[in-house]
Amino acid sequence: LNNSPLFIGIMSGTSLDGADAVLADFSTQNPRVLAFTSVAYPPDLREELLALNAAGGNEIERAALASNRLAAIYADVAQHAMEIASVDRAQIAAIGCHGQTVRHRPDLGYTIQLNNPAMLAELTGCTVAADFRSRDIAAGGQGAPLVPAFHDGIFRAATEARVIVNIGGIANLTILEPGKPAWGFDCGPGNCLMDAWIAKHLQQSFDDNGAWAAEGGCLLPILKKLQGTPYFRSPPPKSTGRDLFSLAWLEGQLTGHEAPTDVQATLLALTAWSIADHIARYAPTTTRILVCGGGAQNAHLLSELSTFSSCAAVSMTDEFGVPAQQVEALAFAWFAKQAVEHRTLNLAATTGAKHDCVLGAIYPA
Repeated sequence: LNNSPLFIGIMSGTSLDGADAVLADFSTQNPRVLAFTSVAYPPDLREELLALNAAGGNEIERAALASNRLAAIYADVAQHAMEIASVDRAQIAAIGCHGQTVRHRPDLGYTIQLNNPAMLAELTGCTVAADFRSRDIAAGGQGAPLVPAFHDGIFRAATEARVIVNIGGIANLTILEPGKPAWGFDCGPGNCLMDAWIAKHLQQSFDDNGAWAAEGGCLLPILKKLQGTPYFRSPPPKSTGRDLFSLAWLEGQLTGHEAPTDVQATLLALTAWSIADHIARYAPTTTRILVCGGGAQNAHLLSELSTFSSCAAVSMTDEFGVPAQQVEALAFAWFAKQAVEHRTLNLAATTGAKHDCVLGAIYPA
């Protein structure tokens, strides 16, 4: 084991926009981010990853080739983080790499994050920790969300009830109540439906600042229909993904005659409502909501969330020490540290795992 306090975390989320990396120093109680960098996926890779979310021809080979391309991108973003921080690879204890989720079916006992961690270790010369979700699923858990264990150590307040909301492709909550263990769950779609809808109609990968949604009006009958989806009322522990909240699923709920901007406004309202509704039902004493992930950059979405959550103040995690875009990558640097130190994590309240587990497979440098 390299005893260096320096770890790299790499996160590529359900939004399929690219990979974020942080290089963090864990020598103090609160980790210090020494470098942060991102790389966007090439359009053809993004399209392939999206296609691999569903069954298709020759998908085993296509998935393997996509994993190799991802490993090369992850190596580049890790190397760039080291260059920014003026750190040599020998100083890195480990890289924690989440990989790219293309299937998440805990109900069937599996989850798939595309990655080639052996290649990543070879390309970087660093120890790599990967495949963090599988052991939790093997122990009877949902495999997601994992980040509540990290949020607990970074954002807990002694006297204030907080909820951390990560809005990526899927939105998940971490509930931090004074004197109680942290827990959380996926509450529903974050950006995934909005991204898919704008990609179909405007060939854009995301709705910048919610501007397109702001041009439309919420279709209340459609919103009510979407709110009736059983997932929203199913009790935690629970997790979800594009396996449920897909473009095909959405189109099955529409007549086909709706104005596209109105559908986008309705999808934004659905995301804000599902977050606020789950907080109201499972964390009613919450006084502050801290938002991170790509959705934190959507001012229109945050405004809607504030409207739905009128009893709690909505802030970005930037105000509490970690920029919103860095939180998840920093979490996987932390997960790498737990993995290489063989530390078990208690995620029973969040994922439903039957016992504490060491998460992640190790690929030595």
